[in-house]
Amino acid sequence: MPALLLGAAGGAAASPFMVGLFIFVLACFVGYHVIWNVTPALHTPLMAVTNAISAIILVGCIHVLGSVHSPSEAKIIAFIGLVVASINVFGGFVVTQRMLSMYKKR
Repeated sequence: MPALLLGAAGGAAASPFMVGLFIFVLACFVGYHVIWNVTPALHTPLMAVTNAISAIILVGCIHVLGSVHSPSEAKIIAFIGLVVASINVFGGFVVTQRMLSMYKKR
């Protein structure tokens, strides 16, 4: 399937959009299985890693939004990425705060 999308079997090069779409769908599939099959003991390290990745995404989105030479389509996608990554980061902080409050003595 990837060889067909990348144009190796057909002789013609696949469009960059189709390659990007294939990578996005594959990343969604792998991410779904990683998230739902992880043991509860590994939730906190996994959340820390996803927050770090989201922070990198935030920096990239801010860079694209601040660039003068970025096309408007890239700025729209960067804004959507900024919103989604922000939800993940701040949601992680809220969940962490809730988990830490469970260990406080009343």
